[in-house]
Amino acid sequence: MSERTLAGAVVVITGASSGIGRAAAHAFARRGARLVLAARDAEALEDAVRECRERGAEALAVPTDVTLSDALERLAAAASEFGHGRIDVWINNAGIGAVGSFDETPLDAHEQVVQTNLLGYLRGAHAVMPYFKQQKAGVLINTLSIGSWLAQPYAVAYSASKFGLRGFSAALRGELTRWPGIHVCDIYPAVMDTPGFRDGGNYAGRTLQPPPPVYDPRRVAEAMVSLALHPRHTTSVGAAATLLRLLHFVTPGFDRLNGLIVGAALGRAERAPTSSGNLFHPPGGQRRIDGGWRHAHESQGLKLAAGALAVGVAGLYLWRELNRR
Repeated sequence: MSERTLAGAVVVITGASSGIGRAAAHAFARRGARLVLAARDAEALEDAVRECRERGAEALAVPTDVTLSDALERLAAAASEFGHGRIDVWINNAGIGAVGSFDETPLDAHEQVVQTNLLGYLRGAHAVMPYFKQQKAGVLINTLSIGSWLAQPYAVAYSASKFGLRGFSAALRGELTRWPGIHVCDIYPAVMDTPGFRDGGNYAGRTLQPPPPVYDPRRVAEAMVSLALHPRHTTSVGAAATLLRLLHFVTPGFDRLNGLIVGAALGRAERAPTSSGNLFHPPGGQRRIDGGWRHAHESQGLKLAAGALAVGVAGLYLWRELNRR
């Protein structure tokens, strides 16, 4: 792969059937990459492959369940064959979530989130690393979240998996110091307008929608392209990601305050039936990039900053009160 172009580079993307993964497939296709797309939904993958070919790229669909080790090994082997022995970029992106009180969410739902979001990434890296080491080069991109820094009450397994990925990437990066051509890159998106909130597991008994501001997932896709060309350890996407990450460090007591805020928001939401969503099988309906949540508010950034400041002040007050007691 040339340092200045992705033309001909072999790029593997898990979770490519919708959301960020599908947007990334389009972004790399426009740069002339040769794409290997993976997800559980075979029909949606074929649609994504067709879209990539319409953009002038070669693409291959490999239906893959990242909770199965053998499936990731087969994906790597298929990508290597497709790339004539080479894999240049591997993007661990498949992810799911379950919302609800910890003890009211079935244990198998928690386990499935960790299997997909954390162990699925370990499996992907384990499958591709021998190829990277053989060619002494490669870029591993892990899609994390602002939830990797900020604990998400009522999404405990999601938080556990995303916090775990920080340690996974850092430890793996430390092992690869003797391999300067192999890079491990983490990307931290803010809340993105994907179908995730619609498709995920819902054990809260309330309607779910993402908190504003909600960003275009194509921004994450472009950041992935940038990382493939110019690897670096961490990248945040969306001003909210940077602001909330900072807030995590400067606001003691934020976890408890966040729990109060999320709990109150769920309590006000309309009632809805519980559902396992896409935890154990692909969701129904058309697969697409956008979730349909995004709204254009010019003052959204100012509102976020004001809200974050208010949360920070409240967090400091809460911390002081707890210490005083």
